Amino acid sequence: MRRYTSVMVAACCVMTASAAMAGSYQVRNLGSLGGTSSAGISINRLGLVSGYANLAGDQRMHATLWLNGAPLDLGTLGGANSAITWPVKNDYGVLVGIAETAQLDPLGENWSCSAFFPTVTGHTCRGFVWRWGHMHALPTLGGNNGFAAGANNLGQIIGWAENAMHDATCDPASNQVLQFKPVVWGPDDDEIQALPLIGNDTSGAATAVNDRGQIVGISGLCDQAVGRYSAIHAVLWQDHRVIDLGNLGGVAWNTPMAINEFGVVVGFANVPGGKSAGSFHAHAFVWTAAAGMRDLGTLPGDSISEALGINDEGLIVGESCGASGCRAVLWRDGGIVNLNTQLARGYTDQLVFANDINDAGEITGQALDATTGVSAAFLAVPSDR
Repeated sequence: MRRYTSVMVAACCVMTASAAMAGSYQVRNLGSLGGTSSAGISINRLGLVSGYANLAGDQRMHATLWLNGAPLDLGTLGGANSAITWPVKNDYGVLVGIAETAQLDPLGENWSCSAFFPTVTGHTCRGFVWRWGHMHALPTLGGNNGFAAGANNLGQIIGWAENAMHDATCDPASNQVLQFKPVVWGPDDDEIQALPLIGNDTSGAATAVNDRGQIVGISGLCDQAVGRYSAIHAVLWQDHRVIDLGNLGGVAWNTPMAINEFGVVVGFANVPGGKSAGSFHAHAFVWTAAAGMRDLGTLPGDSISEALGINDEGLIVGESCGASGCRAVLWRDGGIVNLNTQLARGYTDQLVFANDINDAGEITGQALDATTGVSAAFLAVPSDR
């Protein structure tokens, strides 16, 4: 497996950026639910954007669907918060995500959801499916919490869910107690099936699925249920078996984020050189069956990058981060482009991350107004469309 050197990355980035045309994208910010932070997380083939938005006061967040730029609040399961946190990709109006319930967690867990919500409430969190007006809680494996990440057009929903087993590999400092498994729900919402893990791993998560039924995710220890040693292995499930996708030389945080219809996987994985084995020091990667996992590098001067979405043409979006913050990026033709250099005149916000891209080349993510500090979901449309 070959990885770019910093010189090669810088060279490809300069060539790609200079070859790309400024003004390639028309960008607009999408409406809010009254708070100062929102983000577009998923965009399907129809151009429907979904994600999350804070309510007034920024103490609560709700899953959101934008229709012609106007936000539709999808509600919760009785608790304060909900969100769509992964590219969903379903083209028939099905959305999946996470939502808090009215019940306090009996074990005092923070669970995976706490990393996404603006406040830690102590309530249980469940994966949900939403179909045109109704939010329905998805079952667990006998534990208290679950997390839905993606859905395909075949009726499959994927994510992770707790069982009732107290796991010694859980990290008590993060208040995680129960083991959790990667799962598939469907075709009926109440049907749940756990997926196998690598070797002696105890916990894991499914993060993305395509219409061929290929599923990607992580396999590792219970740990904190938010990456790190829960993501020792990046994996692919296909043909009733689990395949280790490899790594970039680092330990932990090996996380696939998306898979297209050709089985190309993108995500992020630790590279050598972090402060400690478990610290977050990741680079974006792309994986193919033919070439394995390849480091996509960062923008010049940055140290961290994440690939978050991919379309069927192989265009990859994500973020590159350094001392000056994060910038939305696009990987194409073997190089990386700062999306902020590709915007039509008149748009003044900075695109912080790009989370998903559809086959029309439309991109969604989060933009920042540096003057007001307001973060907004955005939709970027290629100018030639």
